[in-house]
Amino acid sequence: MNDSQGSVPLEVLSEFYPTIPLNQLADIPAVAGWQSELVAETLPRMHNAMAEYSGLCVAPAPKVLAIQLAHPLPKTIGFSFPESPHWTLKTPLLSGPNDGKGSESQGPGSEDSSVKDPQPDSGPEGLGNHGANSTGKKTRIKPPRNLIRLEDRLYYVLQPPLESIVQNAKLTFPFQPFPYQMDGIAFLYARSSAILADEMGLGKTMQAITAIRMLLLSGEIRNALLVCPKPLVTNWMREFRQWAPEIPIAVIEGDSSKRAWVWSNPQAPVKIANYELMLKDSSIIDGESLYFDLVLLDEAQRIKNRNSTTSEVVRSIPRSRSWALTGTPIENSVEDLVSIFEFLSPGHLRDDMHLKSLGHATRDHILRRTKDKVLKDMPPRLYRNADLELTPEQRASYKIAEEEGVVHLADLGESVTVQHVFELVLRLKQICNFDPVSGSSSKLERLEADMEEIAASGQKAIVFSQWVSTLDVISERLARFNPVEYHGRIPSNRRDGVIERFRNDPWCNVILMSYGAGAVGLNLQFCHYVFLFDRWWNPAVEDQAINRAHRLGVKKAVTVTRMMAVETIEQRIDAVLSEKRELLRTLFAEAGTPTNLGLNRNEIFGLFGLNVPPRFKGFAA
Repeated sequence: MNDSQGSVPLEVLSEFYPTIPLNQLADIPAVAGWQSELVAETLPRMHNAMAEYSGLCVAPAPKVLAIQLAHPLPKTIGFSFPESPHWTLKTPLLSGPNDGKGSESQGPGSEDSSVKDPQPDSGPEGLGNHGANSTGKKTRIKPPRNLIRLEDRLYYVLQPPLESIVQNAKLTFPFQPFPYQMDGIAFLYARSSAILADEMGLGKTMQAITAIRMLLLSGEIRNALLVCPKPLVTNWMREFRQWAPEIPIAVIEGDSSKRAWVWSNPQAPVKIANYELMLKDSSIIDGESLYFDLVLLDEAQRIKNRNSTTSEVVRSIPRSRSWALTGTPIENSVEDLVSIFEFLSPGHLRDDMHLKSLGHATRDHILRRTKDKVLKDMPPRLYRNADLELTPEQRASYKIAEEEGVVHLADLGESVTVQHVFELVLRLKQICNFDPVSGSSSKLERLEADMEEIAASGQKAIVFSQWVSTLDVISERLARFNPVEYHGRIPSNRRDGVIERFRNDPWCNVILMSYGAGAVGLNLQFCHYVFLFDRWWNPAVEDQAINRAHRLGVKKAVTVTRMMAVETIEQRIDAVLSEKRELLRTLFAEAGTPTNLGLNRNEIFGLFGLNVPPRFKGFAA
């Protein structure tokens, strides 16, 4: 190693790697740009963490990556083009799909070049130098349907080759990660199958991107596939530009021909696809000779049902490494975790495993940290329960609906089903929001009063509900606060604009979200008030929603208001779910993990004092 300015001396490296002879250290690539305080803290932390997590001896000749901080964050983001013109020799300029089958990159000298000189007499419709056929009549060339736009081709062709990126072998961070994030990066880097299950808001995205970046720069992998929910694709692209700007990425999108070409295009080492497109392109994945060194699933709870088509498709992807990101590895039962492990390491877990054995079997593959453990200085979440009396109109409607509903369930006798009970529960929950006749609502009266104070102080709030129809009514009543809505009916191409308006418009004081659309992948840490207008069936989903605001970067405490109508079905559901909130906290304990987080069959029937019909006795609750 050259003892150039800014390099780490061999004597210093020998302290980090005492088992490696000094003459072998000389072969390790130069480590430039280290800040002295970062050398003293970060390198041994990364080295020790990797050794601890992998359980293996240090390799005889480890790869050393330089890490330096850029202050402030660079204003321009994009790709760094190398001075060396190696990329000009990588791929012909117009390589791409042919006859709808896609094409593989062909290097210089390939017999089957995708760009050929035109021949003057190549068949009855061959073109001469002036584009005319043998009769002199002008012929209009019709482009093939699967033509890929030139700019799409150039985007990937003009990227620096992976070899030049690897030769750089230097990591630059926009700002220094937290120590626990460095540990998470090391945890992923050392594993072929892993779940990063940090609580929402601790930076799982950054940790995963940096681990992928390190694997690419060190030459351990050459490509990776990221699968995420469709609304999160834009967020992942933005995070890659911030944390790995030199890594070219390709998004699987467009019509089937373009998607097939992008799937087979080797110019982008990282590809991003959404779960919905994975289903559409399952035939491409099966038919093409695709292979990924790493497949990462974001919001991996999407495959919690192992028998779903989505689970089957992602499990079929040929790969060497399998990673999963989720803040809720269990949403309903430990079966969710078993399904995720069928993707990570098929057969590693069995359905009949005792819970204690399950904890031992997963311990080395799961890393979970919570905010109260790793960010003790982070502003807290402040919960307040708004226990509200129904308006007289609501109470009258509620009483009639409950009495008639319970009588109906009793009349059904042994033919009653869970669906019958749920229909009554939903009807009562909706009355707790609004009276179906007059439209009166004690919850909305309280929300309006709180929003007056929030808007007067220049703050913003998030309101969650499980029904879009409820959000529509709230939007009308809160019109003076210029609300925006974010839910499943909002087209995906408009959702980013909704968030940007809420973020930047000082007069837009509230965003109305459904649990389904707002529970994952959004960063709203500038918002310090969260209202749960009605309660979800699963506390893990509520926690996900709350963590849209309470996450890294939040400057103040986040006040969470849980609205609940007293002496109603809402209080009964809350009492049941409160007993189950310990599941995620005890997931990795050795003993006695609760088996379910949501409501089971006994609890659903018990909401109205009903016994489970005998025909259900032999089935799991």
